[in-house]
Amino acid sequence: MSEAGAGSGRAPSGTTATPGGTLAHRVPDLGALELLLAVARLGSLGRAARELGITQPAASSRVRTMERMLGVALVERSPRGSRLTDAGVLVTDWARRIVEAAEAFDAGAQALRGRRDSRLRVAASMTIAEYLLPGWLIALRTRRPGTAVSLFAGNSSAVAERLLAAEADLGFVEGLAVPPGLDGAVIGHDRLVVVTAPGHPWARRRTPLDAAELAATPLILRERGSGTRQVLDAALASQGGVAEPLLELASTTAAKAAVVSGAGPSVLSELAVGEELAARRLVEIPVPGVGLRRDLRAVWPTGHRPTGPARDLLGLTR
Repeated sequence: MSEAGAGSGRAPSGTTATPGGTLAHRVPDLGALELLLAVARLGSLGRAARELGITQPAASSRVRTMERMLGVALVERSPRGSRLTDAGVLVTDWARRIVEAAEAFDAGAQALRGRRDSRLRVAASMTIAEYLLPGWLIALRTRRPGTAVSLFAGNSSAVAERLLAAEADLGFVEGLAVPPGLDGAVIGHDRLVVVTAPGHPWARRRTPLDAAELAATPLILRERGSGTRQVLDAALASQGGVAEPLLELASTTAAKAAVVSGAGPSVLSELAVGEELAARRLVEIPVPGVGLRRDLRAVWPTGHRPTGPARDLLGLTR
């Protein structure tokens, strides 16, 4: 670049500004503006390149691109170093304001991320909430001690509603499939088991229970919309579905207590009744040929992969 051309602010030969278009096509990017500020501060294109972690040829290319975009010469190089042209001094002043605004934008974005990362709203179906989440949340507390966690426990349908209403950051369900409007990942498996109190006639029978008898017997059941009920309904669909419930309860703990008291048989998560089976407070009744295995899933709104503490919790479940 000639000193006369640079001092006058005229574009060097072959340099033209591009009129019209969006701002992105008319204003240099932040990296180029930071480079220009570094040249002004250090008086050397080479030192500016080293400070920003780029090569000198890359720095020269960025300067030429800026000059073509703006249609004026910005930097004049000589054996003694690099200096700004008159136009370069003016553009540098504008660049400083833009970079300061970008720094304020970045600080605000970090504050938003910090606010988001300081809380985690979890919605989980009852079995996962009662028997798996406590351990995961203790582990998350070690990793993120400053994150406040709130937990909503309900059936799988209610979990989906919370997520779709943006009232939860991550959900866990036990149903047959990912609810509509959500994405998900299988994080584990569970098995439903038919259980009775030791004094129930089924506990003394010598032959396995069959699907038809299970379907015809009034049971203590979880409510419709729960993952447990979805799996049982699907498993007995070939038998015409389940009979009218003996009791319909919204809590696994309540259903288990009713069975232990002798009120009747139920179909519950193996996770929920393991302790009672081991202590013989409940008896498992085999039902060959009835598929009662289910997937446990983490779920989130479609297209919104978990981030921050929600992503960490998802990792801990695996």
